[in-house]
Amino acid sequence: MHKKLDSIEKKIAGVKEKLMSIGEMRPGSLTYQYQRPKEKKGGFYQISYTYRMKSKTEYVKAEFVQDLKRQIATFKRFKKLTQQWIDLAIQLSQMKITLAKEGKIK
Repeated sequence: MHKKLDSIEKKIAGVKEKLMSIGEMRPGSLTYQYQRPKEKKGGFYQISYTYRMKSKTEYVKAEFVQDLKRQIATFKRFKKLTQQWIDLAIQLSQMKITLAKEGKIK
């Protein structure tokens, strides 16, 4: 059973290492909107996100779209990695409790 503990701890260390390499990030979704939707004219980009329980929407100049797409993708990767870490931490905790009850670890 201790091998399983070591395995989970190694996975957590791997997740932590990946998190250390995370660069610029930003939550949200980027969309292209039209001022006159029926005519598909007057288009612009906007980013929408929720931060501290408040919904925000900001206009984005076309020159910043590629950077924002990368930042949004990085944020999604960050969220996925933190979720993996939480899942592994729960497994590790449950396993330690079980082993302690069985008297296999202190």
